[in-house]
Amino acid sequence: MEVNFKKHWEKVYFSKEPHQVSWTQDTPQTSLDFIQTFELKKTSKIIDVGGGDSKFVDHLLDAGFENVHVLDISGKALEKAQKRLGERAALVKWIESDIREFAPETTYDVWHDRALFHFLTDKNDIKKYREIVDQCVSKYLTVGTFSNNGPEACSGLQVKQYNERELTEVFKPRFDKLQCFTRDHITPSGSVQNFMFCSFKRIDSLF
Repeated sequence: MEVNFKKHWEKVYFSKEPHQVSWTQDTPQTSLDFIQTFELKKTSKIIDVGGGDSKFVDHLLDAGFENVHVLDISGKALEKAQKRLGERAALVKWIESDIREFAPETTYDVWHDRALFHFLTDKNDIKKYREIVDQCVSKYLTVGTFSNNGPEACSGLQVKQYNERELTEVFKPRFDKLQCFTRDHITPSGSVQNFMFCSFKRIDSLF
């Protein structure tokens, strides 16, 4: 039976606090390191795909970025992030959408995805994701997934694990790999999840 992702993630964010979910990070250092390597202008458009109530957006605002977008399928997750940010929430463009149905209204200098992509296990969904990226990402792409040494499931859902070659192949030919590496994430409960992180640069013109 096909999973109703919208229903699933709304239930997760309605029923659990940040310390009760495995993906919580007070400081998303790997993501921030990627942003630093890109040497971006503060006006660069950055989208955090599957951002949920992640604190990545907090750190981007702290760093002075002025065009931050956060996309998530769960309205409750976005509501939690907005409540945490308070008045600063007005500085962010919030997008409630299933990534497979996302119709970008602008182009992005940076597409950031930590742990959304690996939930797409159907080849047609993966193809759709890549097409959206090809359509709207003008400069940089960062994707984090569970590695082949990472979990096979998360939050009750199956995931697709990736190694460096497999993740790089997904985004060819429009994106060239900058760097890939594995890194352990320690969950709030103390367990270890091994991630594969890759960054890419667009090698053709978007227009």
